[in-house]
Amino acid sequence: MAQHEATIPSQQTGAAGAHAAPSADSNPYDLSPSLYNKDLAPTTRKGRTWSAYSIFTLWANDVHSLGNYAFAIGLFALGMSAGQIFIALLVGAVLLFGLLNLSGFMGEKTGVPFPVMSRIAFGIRGAQIPALVRGAVAIAWFGIQTYLASMVLQVMILAVAPGAASMTTGKFLGLSSLGWISFLVLWAIQLVIVSYGMEMIRKYEAFAGPVILVTFAALAIWVFMQAGGSIALSTGNPPTGVKGWVDVLGSASLWVAIYGTFVLNFCDFTRSAKSKKAIVRGNFIGIPLNMAFFGLIVVVLAGGSFKINGAVISSPSDVVAAIPNTALLLLASLSLLILTIAVNLMANFVAPVYALTNLFPKKLNFRSAAIISGVIGLIILPWNLYDSPEVITYFLGGLGALLGPLFGIIMADYWLIRRAQVHVPDLYRVSADGSYQYTRGVNYRAVIALAISAVGALVIAFVPAFSAAHPFAWFIGCALGAIAYLALADRKPTFIDMDGEAIAVAPTH
Repeated sequence: MAQHEATIPSQQTGAAGAHAAPSADSNPYDLSPSLYNKDLAPTTRKGRTWSAYSIFTLWANDVHSLGNYAFAIGLFALGMSAGQIFIALLVGAVLLFGLLNLSGFMGEKTGVPFPVMSRIAFGIRGAQIPALVRGAVAIAWFGIQTYLASMVLQVMILAVAPGAASMTTGKFLGLSSLGWISFLVLWAIQLVIVSYGMEMIRKYEAFAGPVILVTFAALAIWVFMQAGGSIALSTGNPPTGVKGWVDVLGSASLWVAIYGTFVLNFCDFTRSAKSKKAIVRGNFIGIPLNMAFFGLIVVVLAGGSFKINGAVISSPSDVVAAIPNTALLLLASLSLLILTIAVNLMANFVAPVYALTNLFPKKLNFRSAAIISGVIGLIILPWNLYDSPEVITYFLGGLGALLGPLFGIIMADYWLIRRAQVHVPDLYRVSADGSYQYTRGVNYRAVIALAISAVGALVIAFVPAFSAAHPFAWFIGCALGAIAYLALADRKPTFIDMDGEAIAVAPTH
């Protein structure tokens, strides 16, 4: 993969910029090649392609992920009633709608990706901390989700070619021959899609969204008919009174926490949004309305299956596996693969790509960073991570616990301290008088706030004595991060609001 130098806009070339090393004449904004390239640059307002439909299809895919279904159906298995599950999902949806708008507006205003956005609160060098934390969580889950999807592909292959069962015996580095083939096929498909940039991801999400909605609607109708036109509304005696409401609110909080990664780097997508209205409309249809539809599907799948078999399914994959017609089974399985790829691309691939690009802006572009991210997701042997409860709980869970404090700090700095006033060109400058230079490029006030709130978040997440607060760990961590930062933040500077149009690039890559 060919490497590229930073693209430094000149006065003559305008927003498109010129491929040249910075100089006094060609680089009037004193942009640093260690902070700026065409993938990290702000997007021009002209040419932004993400409409309300684009935002909606993000959620049409992500909300209906197999992991989300497993979580929501699990609530039914734990004894919550259909009504309680529905309320929990809607409460979580309302909270998410507000949080995602706050995060999304930042991207629409500045046009910058998450690692650059993090420079506002953490400094031009300190921003590596939130970017790498988000990227590390995402890249591990990219590998795990690809592995889970490969298991679905194996079922499809065996349904078409039963003789391939001979390839399931024996293992190399933890996978059978068929397992390796299935994993590498899906891995390569995702790498190809991402290598064409955010515009290709937008097109794939737009294609996958309707497919997924139709598939799950069809599965729910089929289960409802198999159950004789009625469903069980609970597995027994659902909790009532105070216990019932605590379970509902705890489930709503966990539902928000599932999206703790996405609310953090939503600006990676909204930096190409056509307007704030597009974000609000896309979020409204994709979150509250789509989650209501999701809740209905969950209730039908869980309640219908329980009525049929007297047992609660663990995932929609169980419903698909029970389809008696091979052709329909293959079609449904293909839809689940399309879904998993769509979720993986948006939730687990974009973040590490931008994190790596931000780490090595002079060496990497979006495509080369995507390839490296994919290779890392392969060499970590993610099936071993998935099979290790300790890794999932302590490593990924520990990193995940930091996402709440990071969100609280970044939001408090942007909305409460700066009042959305951002000097975008300074995000790419190494200068003593730069707005985000702080102390050698690091805002130690934000780092200290993160350290304080991270300790609190980790204690709540892992110490058994605080088990009652476990479901609320993300919100508590977010609040701790915001409070700590507000107490430490420097309010003396006069903040200057300046857009990045002069140094922006067209959002077509």
